[in-house]
Amino acid sequence: MVHTWVNAETVPRFYPNVVSLTTGAADIDEQCQIVDMLLKSNLPGRWAVKDSFHTLDISRLGFDVLFEANWVRLLPSQPEVIGFPRSGALVSGLSWERAKPGGEAFPGALFSDENFAMFSGSRNGAIVAGGTLYNSDGVVGISNVTADADEAPAVWRDLAILAASTFPNAPLVGYESGDELKAAHKAGFEVGDPLRIWVKSRD
Repeated sequence: MVHTWVNAETVPRFYPNVVSLTTGAADIDEQCQIVDMLLKSNLPGRWAVKDSFHTLDISRLGFDVLFEANWVRLLPSQPEVIGFPRSGALVSGLSWERAKPGGEAFPGALFSDENFAMFSGSRNGAIVAGGTLYNSDGVVGISNVTADADEAPAVWRDLAILAASTFPNAPLVGYESGDELKAAHKAGFEVGDPLRIWVKSRD
């Protein structure tokens, strides 16, 4: 559907079953109808709706807001503007490595996808930071960014540089809240419109 992404099956943990893709009165009405249809299906367990434009009110359907966040964006032309080294040198002092397939945690089907990349940052042999990237239609999504609070902005900058070298000339987008949002903004990402994640537990 143009206005909604839907998966009516069980999805991996932390992933939604419904994502709104457009806004507008007619689209919002249809998105709510789709959520209502899934409620009446046999979808098991706890599942979520990503309200990409902060426009859905599905509390009457028994959903609670899991968290609110804001979109973040970095355009390909921005790294030099915000002070990234022109050479593309990393700034956190961490040793970065792209994860490879192996074991249950790193399934071959996912890691063989050339559009997917997961990076881990290490210090003295211990992993202390990381993030994932996915390239789709010329836009790279950044997610699952982890770092100690005091070095989070540098980690965001490193991941932006790694994204630019892995998927050149593509804008980088994601969403964050709280301290993570502040870190992304401090690293030079633009903060955009709000969104919500709704969650429903099947009794």
